[in-house]
Amino acid sequence: MTNATQPASTPKLEEQPILQRMVAARQIPSGDAAQFLAAFRGEVATEEEVLAWLAAEYDCLYNDLEGAAPERETLALFPPRLLLKEGILPLRRDGEVIEAATSRLFAPEAFDSLRVVTGLTIRPVLSPTVAIQRETKKWLGVGADTIGTIEEEEGLQVVSDEGAEDGDLDDAAEDASIIRFVNQVLTDAVNLRASDIHLEPFEDELRLRYRIDGLLQEIPVPASLKRFQPAIVSRIKILSQLDIAEKRLPQDGRIKIRLEQKEIDVRVSLIPMLYGEGVVMRLLRQDRSIAGLGEMGMAPRDVSVFRQLLDVPHGIVLVTGPTGSGKSTTLYSALSEINDQVRKIITIEDPVEYHIKGVNQIQVNEKTGLTFARGLRSILRHDPDVVLIGEIRDNETARIAVQASLTGHLVFSTLHTNDAPGAPTRLIDMGIEPYLVASSLEGIMAQRLVRVLCRSCRREDTTSASRLYARQMGIADSARLYVPEGCEKCRRTGYDGRRGIFELMRLDDSLREMILHSRSSVALRDAARLAGMRTLAEDGTRLVGEGVTSFDEVLRVSRVEGNAAKNEAG
Repeated sequence: MTNATQPASTPKLEEQPILQRMVAARQIPSGDAAQFLAAFRGEVATEEEVLAWLAAEYDCLYNDLEGAAPERETLALFPPRLLLKEGILPLRRDGEVIEAATSRLFAPEAFDSLRVVTGLTIRPVLSPTVAIQRETKKWLGVGADTIGTIEEEEGLQVVSDEGAEDGDLDDAAEDASIIRFVNQVLTDAVNLRASDIHLEPFEDELRLRYRIDGLLQEIPVPASLKRFQPAIVSRIKILSQLDIAEKRLPQDGRIKIRLEQKEIDVRVSLIPMLYGEGVVMRLLRQDRSIAGLGEMGMAPRDVSVFRQLLDVPHGIVLVTGPTGSGKSTTLYSALSEINDQVRKIITIEDPVEYHIKGVNQIQVNEKTGLTFARGLRSILRHDPDVVLIGEIRDNETARIAVQASLTGHLVFSTLHTNDAPGAPTRLIDMGIEPYLVASSLEGIMAQRLVRVLCRSCRREDTTSASRLYARQMGIADSARLYVPEGCEKCRRTGYDGRRGIFELMRLDDSLREMILHSRSSVALRDAARLAGMRTLAEDGTRLVGEGVTSFDEVLRVSRVEGNAAKNEAG
């Protein structure tokens, strides 16, 4: 240890919360805290700085674990519970010595525990606590400690679906370790901003995937998880109040959870598959604030036109796009803009994703017969000014929505079409007469969600092909273009979060005339573009020019007329 004298001006230990915490965690010997204060002159910024300094002082390695790749054979030498308990991650073996990452150099009993298990010498490598936790979960899998606990407990008998006694399976599902595992999966999904959790049974594994920013990402789990599949599925059934004995038919349920004062509604769907029941859980955060239209990221022209649509006294305004494209968020933002004391707003939804004060919201319940069509007929007898229909799915719902709009109501709804010009054609295909579509529709907004480039690792793209394509798409030469790189913050995807791209078509007389004569969606698109509509691809290009996303991401989510141009540029 360097002999340093603490300057009179150096703050005391109690004034240094990072050092206090590290002393308490035995990352720093308490007797040497004053010398650490002197070495850093009271300006300790991070745990990483202290650990790097410690490594130099005590002649050991420091590794921030960026891009770490522990040897699987070395990891397999130790029980996962022991590694998680001691906060140690074995990295590699060199003969009779194992290098292991730790943030607690002065907790020798942890190394003794590992030495007892293998009989090998443990050489410490200093690494940040957060990095060790991150890599341990990555390499050992979610719930490794929980599964280890189950395997060590003789009292728990895991039974198979075939010939299982319901009582035994119920008992297994209520085991503390199974409960902890399911809770951990839900907690991790919330912390990673996942929208869906997928538990997929296969012949020799139970796969866990989260949908993050619109794409599924596989989450590592212990290989032995497959053995506990029946108990895990049964635990989810118990939480969602489903029939634990029913394994041959699909079931749907819901779970209400609270995490760090945040309420989350979990919609559960179970479907029997070849090797067991598959589970999908959709996470709906009840406490999300509703953004105003000005905060949605629309182009100024689209914001202006959409606000004009909100002021029309009656008619239908549709938002279209695939599942998970942000349609409900846009509609809720629209309702928030017009939610006042003089209008009565009623919604019928499946499910109710946001709770809005002052808006009357109805939850569809197919089991009791409360369908969209039946609920909509009742809503119209409640003297509403504005009606929101969660989705137009069939001819009956579409017909009632059209009639409501023609009798003085402003109707909002969603529809599954690829773009805005395809919505009138879709309604006609549902059996609605062209003259009713032409007279009731006021505007259609198509949208998609594109992933936002990670600010920590995005890399500027200066290739000639990208510059040529940018010029063809109307992006200024001065604009800086970026491509994804990938880092630990964004889980190596290169993206972090999502933004909307929009295609807004306001109906005018010429478009109504074309709908009346059942013109194709291609013809409607050409006419709408002449009237000022920007396509999804063109709006996405706007975000590319602002450095928000990449060309490849826009191409992924939209049907782009410029595909050929990019191929030529490439």
